[in-house]
Amino acid sequence: MKRFSFFLILLLVSLTSCSSKKESADLMLTNAKIYTVNDTFDIVEALVVKEGKIIFIGTTKEANERFEAKDIIEANNQYVYPGFYDAHAHLYKYGLTMQTVNLRGTKSYDEVVAKVVEFQQRKKVAFIEGRGWDQNDWENKEFPTRAKLDVLFPETPVVLTRIDGHAMLVNGKALDLAGITENTKVDGGQVEVINGETTGILVDNAMELIKAITPEPSLKTKIQALKEAQDTVFNYGITTINEAGLDREIIELIDSLQKAKVLDLNVYAMAMATKENLAYYTQKGIYKTPQLNVRSFKFMGDGALGSRGACLHLPYSDKPKQFGALLSPIEEIKRIATQIANSDYQMNAHAIGDSTNTVLLKIYAEVLKNKPNRRWKIEHAQIMQEQDFDYFKLGIIPSVQPTHATSDMYWAEDRVGEARIKNSYAYKTILNKAGLLALGTDFPIEEVNPMLTFYAAVARKDLKNYPEKGFQMENALTREETLKGMTIWAAYSNFEEKEKGSLEIGKWADFTIFSNDIMTMPIEKVPYVKPTQVFVKGKEVK
Repeated sequence: MKRFSFFLILLLVSLTSCSSKKESADLMLTNAKIYTVNDTFDIVEALVVKEGKIIFIGTTKEANERFEAKDIIEANNQYVYPGFYDAHAHLYKYGLTMQTVNLRGTKSYDEVVAKVVEFQQRKKVAFIEGRGWDQNDWENKEFPTRAKLDVLFPETPVVLTRIDGHAMLVNGKALDLAGITENTKVDGGQVEVINGETTGILVDNAMELIKAITPEPSLKTKIQALKEAQDTVFNYGITTINEAGLDREIIELIDSLQKAKVLDLNVYAMAMATKENLAYYTQKGIYKTPQLNVRSFKFMGDGALGSRGACLHLPYSDKPKQFGALLSPIEEIKRIATQIANSDYQMNAHAIGDSTNTVLLKIYAEVLKNKPNRRWKIEHAQIMQEQDFDYFKLGIIPSVQPTHATSDMYWAEDRVGEARIKNSYAYKTILNKAGLLALGTDFPIEEVNPMLTFYAAVARKDLKNYPEKGFQMENALTREETLKGMTIWAAYSNFEEKEKGSLEIGKWADFTIFSNDIMTMPIEKVPYVKPTQVFVKGKEVK
């Protein structure tokens, strides 16, 4: 009898274990090579998602044994990475440029003019806008003038923004509407005058006079711009955008579109550090939803190197009387930094020139004394003095764009000379001081594709395989460093490392699936790969 009871108990235990119910889930991904980018950079086979978050990471065998999912992705040994961040981009501006004349890649001013003429023949607009020209790509590398535009468009204002967003070419009609003459002076900007006449070139703060008379896009155009820009970034595997400078109106529009399920993209929005925005957001405090993070201000320190607006300690090597300029007086920068330091917000400052970096880093160190873990950022950190690198040991985060190095390398040394170029685009040097860096593109100045960021960071070359041995290879990053800069380090820079940036239990299921492994494939092929599927919070968006 005892023996019979023993076998009966065994049978009951066996039946109970066989009938135990598997845990329900929404999505299960199996048989993949998943780069978790966790603290130990583990690689696993499977992940399981429920209600938008990861509830399991491990082997395919265990996932199948423990979970029953509504949707199953058999990855067939494809490669999975955390959803990519673009740590510095202009999503809204990019979307707007898709509604205007695209001047990227033009090889001459004549080509620029031809594109404007063709656009106007199709659109017949009352105010022509375009963006993307770069005189450094032309045979004649001098700034163009408005003469041809004046002949072709005597009564229609034309506003053509340079690729870096720090200079404009406008025609006479636009100058007249803005009240700009050869006598107009603007602090932190330049109205170019040659032989007593305006050329149509406006640099940095002078552009604000044109922006003041530029027609406001309709609400429909704004929404369309954001939707089209989102579609583009999803196609490349980007799931979070650090939007580098927005007005309150657009931040609130993004919030409303996300809540209405029109936008799925995660946005870390930097409010422009205007008087109005500073007053509103410092009083309101950090605003956070599952998709939107508003906790930082974008401050413009100087202009760009290409238009010689970046502020340097010594004159430009190719224009000895020009230094560039700070866009605000130093005392004003200190006042704004102090105001932000007394709130919970970050200050993310655009700093290209070595003088600007010195000024901002010193002010950061001063106002953040005894205020640990504030994670303020220097956006670009492009031209540096050697002694200033040590400021990054203080917890100041560098946010850099590797494709700037490979775009600018043809002419950057002409601007700053042999000595200064050695401490320019010095990403490895900065990383060694800071311990991490956040990587982005700065699109629409550069292309959206994050694989170009990966390639430029590792190979330090452009798509023409130039230079053969790489540009200043001592500042190349490893593939692991680069992937971290596009994921977990970027998340950390946003105070988002506990919810995104790596594939771990409890974090949002933001991930990309590739048929190629960017961590091992030939580096020269990386720029041409695209994800097969992209997920945000467990929802497929591509």
